[in-house]
Amino acid sequence: MQSRMKNPAMVLPGAMQPIQELFKAVHSGGVSAETLELVHLRVSQINGCSACVDAGAKTARKAGVTDERLATVAAWREAPYFTEEERAALALAEAATRLADRADAVSDDVWDAAATYFDEKELAAIVLMIGVTNLFNRLNATTRQIAGAWG
Repeated sequence: MQSRMKNPAMVLPGAMQPIQELFKAVHSGGVSAETLELVHLRVSQINGCSACVDAGAKTARKAGVTDERLATVAAWREAPYFTEEERAALALAEAATRLADRADAVSDDVWDAAATYFDEKELAAIVLMIGVTNLFNRLNATTRQIAGAWG
């Protein structure tokens, strides 16, 4: 297996630094690292980005996510390992990633559930994590980045 090219954010000078600054901002938003990493992992699973799923699982483990939670994040609705806050963040992540799947992509019910547990700054961090993850998923999947190739 071989990638089509290097990650585009690494090819164009100045592209990676602003993305990394967004990640820094996301992690300063007050949401636990575990929740952010679960969101990243779930979005990457939905998009089929093997490089991000691989890297996300490793980063989530470093953030303290247990093996049970890593193994069941794709089935978080049926698994007993997630808090209500995490479930709300995961539901938001799924809805915001699958925008074309329904007319009201992110329903009021999904948003209101997340807003029950997270304030505006925390919601901003989660929404930015979803967006940046979707960006990387699209870059990596399009160029067929190889899982584990980033270290």
